[in-house]
Amino acid sequence: MQENNTLPVDSGKVISFNVGEQEYCVDILRVREIRGWTEATPLPGTPRCIKGVINLRGIIVPVIDMCELLHVSNNDASSRNVVMVVDVEGKTAGLLVSKVSDILDITPEMIQDVPVASTDEIDPLVSGLIAFDGRMIGLLQLSVVAEQALENAL
Repeated sequence: MQENNTLPVDSGKVISFNVGEQEYCVDILRVREIRGWTEATPLPGTPRCIKGVINLRGIIVPVIDMCELLHVSNNDASSRNVVMVVDVEGKTAGLLVSKVSDILDITPEMIQDVPVASTDEIDPLVSGLIAFDGRMIGLLQLSVVAEQALENAL
């Protein structure tokens, strides 16, 4: 269980989504919108996990391929995929995911520590696990997503 009794999300609500077969979630207040997949414009010299950029009502938004970032087997992006537009560290980014699943109410008691410790010095992408209705859902740290995918990309 989490050592402190604070909730790592501001709202108490998360939106869950699938990357391949695995389910993850983020604070619902960080999600600006959910869009169907449209082809992104690739940019040379960006990390492999950056699918390219899209034009979101005049704002250029990088699209992070979450399958690539999380090392999940990937069938190329298709019309079945969706882009979750999120606020990450003061920047707007799109997360390319397999599908959006649910909106869940969570409490601090529901979040359990990730049992496997990372041996490298990079903060883990998943800060906790939520067992919910027979599912295991990883709580994704958007700050680490931004650090690993966006810092040197744009």
